[in-house]
Amino acid sequence: MGFSILKTRTAQETLGRLLAGYLRLVRRTNRIVVEPADIYEQVRPELPVIYAMWHGQHIMIPFARPDWMPAASLVSRHGDGGFNAVALRELGIGAIRGSGALGKKIREKGGASAFLAMVRKLAAGESMVLTADIPKRARVAGAGIVALARASGRPIRAVAVVTSRRIDFNSWDRASIGLPFGRCAIVVGEPITIARDADEATQEAARLRVQQSLDEVHARAYALVGGTDPGAGLREQSKGAQEPAPAEAEPAR
Repeated sequence: MGFSILKTRTAQETLGRLLAGYLRLVRRTNRIVVEPADIYEQVRPELPVIYAMWHGQHIMIPFARPDWMPAASLVSRHGDGGFNAVALRELGIGAIRGSGALGKKIREKGGASAFLAMVRKLAAGESMVLTADIPKRARVAGAGIVALARASGRPIRAVAVVTSRRIDFNSWDRASIGLPFGRCAIVVGEPITIARDADEATQEAARLRVQQSLDEVHARAYALVGGTDPGAGLREQSKGAQEPAPAEAEPAR
């Protein structure tokens, strides 16, 4: 019964607002460095942009959006998606409900309708924020984000937001959430474009560039705060991996 209560609209609203309030506190109390320092001037002529992130590193991503940049994020229909959508709303970011999947689960997770909604948002001038990897395939960039760039004609930029004080979870994606009173690094990668007429080989090359760029921005962000990315080795582990054990939280060192 307790779990059912957490799924109610009231509970989702409450949890989402609490999360948004907590993230505002973390942002206000961390000393933030942005790299490149002029990134927002760089991206203005490119807007709207598709921002790529890794699963598990998404909680802090709202820090990277300046108030003047309209943006929406892809949010799962299941699990913690409800209160995450509320938190994003409170932080000025829209939500499109759906997620990537493999095989027959694509329709169940709303991937097709979400894809069309994202194309429309981009056409209307809103940047999109979404994870490049799909559930249980940590740190392996999927074809979906490349397909979105190809269909919309918009560039992809990898982004990482990391704090020196944080909690790292022993989950399949090594999720992290920042803590107050530390240092924060926001690192954004170079734009990656995919032509509308790109063939399969070109799209695969773009997927690998997205994957490499995400690795690079995360490594750099962790280095800037004096840490090491806990998810750096997940790609190899995800190949033929078994179902992960329940998540356990452990403080970052």
